Order: sequence, then structure tokens, then C-alpha cells
Amino acid sequence: MRYLIFSLFILVLVSCKTETKSETQSKSQTLETGTYRVALDLNNGVELPFLMEVTSATTAKVYNAEEVIEIDEITYENDSVYIKTPIFQAYLVAKINEDGSLAGNYVKEALKRYVPFEATQSSVRFETNEPAISDVSGNWEAVFSPDSEEDKYIAKGIFKQTGNKVTGTFETTTGDYRFLEGVVSGNELKLSTFDGAHAFMFTASVTDSTMTGTFYSGNHWQEPFTAKRNPNYELPDANSLTYLKEGYDKVAFSFPDADGNLISLEDERFKDKVVLVQIMGTWCPNCLDESKYFSKYYKQHRDEGLEIVALAFEYVKTEEQAFKNIQRLQERIGITYPIVLAQAGTSNKVKAQEKLPMLNQVLSYPTTIFIDKRGQVRKIHTGFNGPATGEKYTQFTTEFEAFVGELLAE
Repeated sequence: MRYLIFSLFILVLVSCKTETKSETQSKSQTLETGTYRVALDLNNGVELPFLMEVTSATTAKVYNAEEVIEIDEITYENDSVYIKTPIFQAYLVAKINEDGSLAGNYVKEALKRYVPFEATQSSVRFETNEPAISDVSGNWEAVFSPDSEEDKYIAKGIFKQTGNKVTGTFETTTGDYRFLEGVVSGNELKLSTFDGAHAFMFTASVTDSTMTGTFYSGNHWQEPFTAKRNPNYELPDANSLTYLKEGYDKVAFSFPDADGNLISLEDERFKDKVVLVQIMGTWCPNCLDESKYFSKYYKQHRDEGLEIVALAFEYVKTEEQAFKNIQRLQERIGITYPIVLAQAGTSNKVKAQEKLPMLNQVLSYPTTIFIDKRGQVRKIHTGFNGPATGEKYTQFTTEFEAFVGELLAE
């Protein structure tokens, strides 16, 4: 009898526990649909906002001016929601509060970077408290870190303004700062973008002809910048910045693919072909833009004698993780040309140049080397002007297709 009573007690206890667990699971929160204003805390009272539309419990969209980033990796674990943007390894993790708001961190584990954020339902990226005193539409000649000879670099700002709203970007010799969106309120300019890999924020005091401000990259980097209106300003020719050093007439390398096969330009698949060597990283948004464009172009022209091979320089610590990132990029974009691992553990450009000693420097990710059918380097293009640059992107694609067409016709 005692055994029977004890068994019934255990059965009831287990049943109660199961019911409690079920009740807990049913009460667990998922994201409410709607548009959220996500505000990253960059310290010292500076916040970087962007808009994210939650379309279902597992999907969302991030908006930066004309850019729309589709998110299809939203998962829930214990009391947290994990929001992972496509391609890149960073993610947002947060607790969902009772009122539906979020509080958490933007995380880049490989770099040990964590940026706190809060999110509430709102469709307003930046509040505007007063009308714009200045109109920043047009071209700007900019200098970042102007007082530091070591960190100083030049840029070109291109902006459009309608009322308070501003869109545009900064072009540099190594690429652009993505799709920026913001406002001018009084004489204060604020611009931001978030793409999963980078969180950029620009603030400045502006007049119709000058800017003085600060650029923030997450909460780990900030630098001053100045700019003056200059409708005729152009950056140096991107085809002149990287070149073969004296004594070299070809590019040579041998790096492994995911299967452990060493890939080099001496392989049969590259012989008597026009070859583009893409120096890139899976963590790099400008490289992503270029890879999307290259992937489409390659599928259209590979039967004409074109090959592309990408050399990935990855900052993750292990080769295993680097190849996982490469595979993720290939699958997401549909890349059918080979991507080999040139370096893991750092994306340092000096270290990258050591792997390619025939180059005077690796100034930018991405950099593209154009090789003709005889194996001769015909051009090296530094950086990539992506879709955010508008007319510059159109100009690049036109020149690219004309030049590659000439090489294929030889």
C-alpha cells in the first residue's frame, strides 16, 4: 500500500511539473510585429538609431535609406531573442520586456565587442525639434582625423536633403560608408546606418558650406572630421593606388579551399582565361556588395572565358570558423566561383600584404586584380563604390564591364 501511495505521489508531482513547464512555454514572449526604433548606446549620451520592421516572430527587415536588409534568422532561447543579420556573424540579443520593448546588446563575439541597445515600437529614426537651417545636398570635400598625420584620410560626401531628411554616404579611397540616413535639425546633422557588420553614426554642426563633426563606429572608435562644400571634388583614381612592385610582373599565390585543396593561378581552370582576383573578407559590407555584383556577372560571362577567385582574409581565430563564414557567404549570395582562405586570425592589411608580396600595399578590402589571358596584370582596382554611392556605382559598373569585355575579346 505504501508503495502504491508513493507511486501515485510521484505521478502527481511529475504531472504538476509537466503542466508548469507547459504553462511557462505558452507564456514565453515572442517579438510583436511592427516597426521598432533600435537605439545603440555609444556612450557619453550618444545613441545610434535605426529602424527594424518585425514582419513575423522569425523574420524582420532593417531599413537604411534605400537599403532593405531581410532577416530570416530570429530565434528564442530561455528568456532571450536572438536576431542575426544575413551573412555577417554579429547579432542582436535581447530580453523582451512585458510592454514588448527590448533591452540587450549588439554582439560581435570574435572581436569581443558589445554595444547595449534598447528598442521600442516607433517609426521615427531621428526626432527633429526645429526646421533645418542649412541644406547639405551636394558634394563635400571631407577629411577625417584632420589633426593626426597617422590616422588622417580623405573622403567625399554626397548627400540629398528634402526638408529635414538627409540620405547619402561618404566615399573614401577604400570604399563607402554604406547607406546613411538622418536629419538636419537646426544646424545639427545626424546620420546613421546599421547593416549587421557595422554600426556607423555621424554627427556634425553644419552651415551651407562647412561641416565639423564626429564619426562613430560602434562604441569602440570615434574620430573628428571636417568638410567643405566642393561641387568639383573627386577622390584619387582607384586604379592607381595599388600596383605591382618593381621586379614583379605577375600575381602568384597558393591558398586552401574548404576541402583542403590548394588553389593557385597555375591551375588548369585559370589557364588562357581572364581572371579576376578578389581580395576580400566575409565580414566586410563593401566586399558583400562587390561579391553580389561579381557573382551575377560571373554567371553571365563564365562561358566566355572568365574566372574569378576570391582570397578571404578573416579575423576569426580558427580556420574552421573562417571556412564556415565563407560557406555561409557562398550559400547566401549564390557564389559559384572559388573562395580560398588566405589568412585567419586577423584582417590586418600589413599582414595581408605579406601574403601577397608582389603588391605595394593592401590598402582596402575589397581590392580587385584584373589578369588577362596571358597571365599579365592589367589593372588593380582599390575599394568598391557600392549602390549607396548612386552615380558612382553606375559609373563603376559601366567601366568594369567595358574593360572586362575588352580582355575577353583579346
